[in-house]
Amino acid sequence: MTNTDAHDPQRTTGGDDHRPARRVVVIGGSLAGLLAAQALAGHAGTVTVVERDRYPDGPGHRSGVPQDRHTHVLLESGQQAMETLLPGILDEMREHGARRVGTPGDICQWQNGRWFRRTPATTHFLSASRGLTDWVVRRRVLAGSRIETVQGAEVTGLVGDARRVRGVRLRERGAAAGRQEERVLEADLVVDASGRSSRAPAWLAAIGAEAPHEERLETGLAYSTRFYRAAAGVADGAALGVYIVPNPDQPLGGLLLPLEDDRWIVTLSGLRGSEPPTDEAGFLDFTARLPHPLLHDWLRKAEPVSAAHGFRGTANVRRRYDRPGRRPAGFLATGEALCAFNPIYGQGMSVAALSAVALQDALADPRRTPTTHRVQQALSAAARQAWDISAGADKNMPGATGNVLRPRAVDRPADWYMKRLQERACGNPEVGAVFRDVLSLIAPASALFAPAVARAVLFGPEPEAPVEPPLQQETPAA
Repeated sequence: MTNTDAHDPQRTTGGDDHRPARRVVVIGGSLAGLLAAQALAGHAGTVTVVERDRYPDGPGHRSGVPQDRHTHVLLESGQQAMETLLPGILDEMREHGARRVGTPGDICQWQNGRWFRRTPATTHFLSASRGLTDWVVRRRVLAGSRIETVQGAEVTGLVGDARRVRGVRLRERGAAAGRQEERVLEADLVVDASGRSSRAPAWLAAIGAEAPHEERLETGLAYSTRFYRAAAGVADGAALGVYIVPNPDQPLGGLLLPLEDDRWIVTLSGLRGSEPPTDEAGFLDFTARLPHPLLHDWLRKAEPVSAAHGFRGTANVRRRYDRPGRRPAGFLATGEALCAFNPIYGQGMSVAALSAVALQDALADPRRTPTTHRVQQALSAAARQAWDISAGADKNMPGATGNVLRPRAVDRPADWYMKRLQERACGNPEVGAVFRDVLSLIAPASALFAPAVARAVLFGPEPEAPVEPPLQQETPAA
């Protein structure tokens, strides 16, 4: 594969003394790490991805991605970013069966006590198993001549001091006690893409640097997911999916989407005390507690092709590497090692791709020297809107805990406005289109306050919305 970034490989990659980057080490070989490696390949002699697992030969489950048995979508913004990094990747994903789903046209969506009108789609996402997405991206990225992997090895710490990181310590994963010999992998830049369980804060403290402040907000949300086979979609193919969106008054959720290989994925969600079960009878019974029997009726006719798997690592966690502190040059954090979201909003893969584009752009910017702090700020900015959406919604959920719950004077009017906006998004196509663009991260949050939207929210009547699930798309007006 030809690398998509043809800039001078001797350009500085995040170091503050402007030395050419000979080797970059990326900790973690999941989606965020692979896309970061792709972005860095045009700016270094060698990019080494250190991965604790050994990659499967195909699009199978990987223990290092415990959430890969659950629903994953690639939002419109993530598709655009992925295509920037790996031209043609979307066509390749679709060739392997990824499904293109339009909203609101293809989905029966219930939110805040209302069904959304199924007007023509204004945005689309890709629905595929996480294993397929990772495999397609991995094949493309690792075909690059400057990218190599060290598999079956775990990083145990950073090499360097409070001024500069100069590499990582690693050891073979699973070696017997007493035989775990460490070795040093030197690097001019180390990028932590190891996920929400990142140990980098402790590693930085161990070399005399300052760990980042950590923001956390948790609702106790739990998932349960199962794969199915069915003859058609919802109501004999009239819709591609069902989405029951939880809210503070109704905290149970359900999602049905098509996947590759004629499979369907169903993910159920609930807060503390209402966690969806993983046994067969309990999984089905849980759907009977949703606001409408649409999903329950579909499951009764479908054929399960997997066990149900649970997942509870759903906290919003943001590590503020972008803030001033005593931190070394030559170290960056990206992906969920930087900012992890409640997965219910479907932002993780898209933010990983957006962050990789931000990394590539920051390194290639001819107007500014790409110092570590400047590049880290760009990475943090790439995740900011997704954080505002996820944490902003979760703070209102019952039982939410964390250190970012402190109310601000602006919160009450903002919450009032957002409530009215969502009430109008289900039945007003213009408001709904802007709402979806913001949730898909292709429009800034300020678009929600544009004059036409604000007039509809503040002065417009609450539009009519379907009383029952709209099983057919609306015909566009002539």
